[in-house]
Amino acid sequence: MMKHFLLISLLLCSLPLWSQKELPPIQKKQLALTPPMGWNSWNYFACDINEQLVRDIADAMVSTGMKDAGYEYIVIDDCWQVARDENDRIIEDRERFPSGMKALVDYVHSKGLKFGIYSDAGRKTCQERPGSLGYEEIDARTYAKWGVDYLKYDWCHHGFLSSRKTYPIMGRALAELDHPIVFSVCNWGWSKPWEWAPDFAHLWRTTIDIEPCFDCRGKMVHKSVMQILDKQVGLEKYAGPGQWNDPDMLQVGNGEMTFEENRAHFALWCMLAAPLMAGNDLRNMDKEVLEILTHDELLAINQDKLGKQGYKHTDEGDIEVWVKDLEGGDKAVCVLNRGEEAVDWSLKWNQLLPEGSTTYRVRDVWERKDMGSTTDESYTFQLGVHGVQVVRLVK
Repeated sequence: MMKHFLLISLLLCSLPLWSQKELPPIQKKQLALTPPMGWNSWNYFACDINEQLVRDIADAMVSTGMKDAGYEYIVIDDCWQVARDENDRIIEDRERFPSGMKALVDYVHSKGLKFGIYSDAGRKTCQERPGSLGYEEIDARTYAKWGVDYLKYDWCHHGFLSSRKTYPIMGRALAELDHPIVFSVCNWGWSKPWEWAPDFAHLWRTTIDIEPCFDCRGKMVHKSVMQILDKQVGLEKYAGPGQWNDPDMLQVGNGEMTFEENRAHFALWCMLAAPLMAGNDLRNMDKEVLEILTHDELLAINQDKLGKQGYKHTDEGDIEVWVKDLEGGDKAVCVLNRGEEAVDWSLKWNQLLPEGSTTYRVRDVWERKDMGSTTDESYTFQLGVHGVQVVRLVK
């Protein structure tokens, strides 16, 4: 078996460029025209998932108002699959999912939500479950038969394979289905997926996994919110409707992040036009967390139809200014305090806007209040430790 896998790996790695050029371009379906919004099981539950949990989370997404706010995908991550049957079809863990995956998908759909599932481009998933290598077409057809709407596709146990050559195999299998499935590439930013994944995927991870901490250091594998933010600089040109840089799922409400840090994390992901996949326990979140996740004016910035990713405009050490262009000529401006002390800060409009530009109405997004216009010289506010201020310049 191992010799067989190594042979497949070597053959795939050595495919000449002409063999791929003979294939017609992948006709990616027009999906995810704004960044996908939903929930994923991994950050909080890891492998401790089951049918009842997923049903309860779907119920909570509706009852908390998150569905009404725009969240729609319920995505189960690794550890749902155990083997393949005599026809090579993937088998769910019937001890954890006794009704079967089709019944669970139907339940999620009955709530007006969409269902996402997980697999891996290698022979095994990251948690040693069966992967999709060599079974891409049959897995894609199985997911479509179940009614799956979203696939997160990981990058473990891939041997010597090239992600540039391996991921399009599943991309093509999904594109050829009659059933639409959003395709999320999760190779942790290796080999710069923003340069090649837009041809067949709707989003792609830009970094390794996020840690539930704002600026922790010394981790060997995972990354803090700030470390991941730094990796997004310069990637804005690759994002747009139907193709999104993914700085990983939200950790809002997890770990030991403060209220200000949770707000900053969420606001920055909205500025980045990032997919918003909540990663907390929706059944037991406090009011502050829910209010952050469902803030309508921040979500409007994230879901803006122009599809522009925000970019770092100014870096003054502990203070950064990020700007996002919006539909209709509006702009979102986010000021971040990475420092360990609260500071007073002034946004000076002549440093952000070209001379002679249109006058904008200044709106405090967090407070949902108009705060004058850009005819004033500046707008001054206090930034808490690891806090942000977000304003919308309304044309």
